[in-house]
Amino acid sequence: MLSFFAELVTRTDEDRRAFETHPVIVDAVALGMSVERYRALLLELYHVVWHFNPVSAAAASRMSDEWMPVRHFLYEHMHEESGHELWVLNDLQAVGVAPEAVRAHAPGVHTLALAGYNYWAADRRHPCSVLGMLYALEVIASVYGGPFAAAIRESLLLEGEHGVSFIGSHASLDARHMAELRQLMNRLHGEEALAAVVESTRVNFHHFTRIVEAV
Repeated sequence: MLSFFAELVTRTDEDRRAFETHPVIVDAVALGMSVERYRALLLELYHVVWHFNPVSAAAASRMSDEWMPVRHFLYEHMHEESGHELWVLNDLQAVGVAPEAVRAHAPGVHTLALAGYNYWAADRRHPCSVLGMLYALEVIASVYGGPFAAAIRESLLLEGEHGVSFIGSHASLDARHMAELRQLMNRLHGEEALAAVVESTRVNFHHFTRIVEAV
C-alpha cells in the first residue's frame, strides 16, 4: 500500500509533467527569458507570493484540533515565508521595475484564478487543501528553480543573486520544505482531506503553468 505522499505524486504526475514539458517552460529553463518577459513573470510572482501566507492563515484558522499538527506546521512555514514578497520586489528593482509600479500592477487572470481557488478551497473544500498548494509550488521551486535562475542569470547577464534572489534561494529552501511536507502528508487521514489535497495540487500546477505561459 502506497503512503499518501507517494499516492499524491502518482495521481498528480500528469499535471506536473504538463508543467515540466510545456514549450514555454522548456525554453525558459534552457535559454532564459528576455528582460521584458522576466519582468512580467516577476510581477505575477509578486502576487502569488503575497497571497501565500494569507491563504495559509485562512486554512489554519479553519482547522479544528483534529488537524493540530497541520496547523502548527503552517504556523512555522508562514514564519519562514514571511516577507518573501520583498525578495521579489528587490529582484524587480534589479531589472528596472520600481516598487510603486509593482504595487500598482494588477495581476493577470491566471494569477487571480490561482489565488481565488486557494482561498475558496481552504474555506469551502477542506482546509488541508492548502497542502496541495504548498506541494505544487515547492515542487516547481525545488526542481525547476535552480536551472531557471541559472538560465535567467546567463541570458540577462546578471551577477550573483542580483535579480534572481527569490527564485534562486527557493530552489534550496524548498528542497528541505519538501522533506518536512512529505512527513506531514503521510500522517493525514480521511478521504475528504486527501481528495482535497490531490485536487489542490492539480489545480495549482494547472494555473501556475498558465501564468508562465501567458508571459
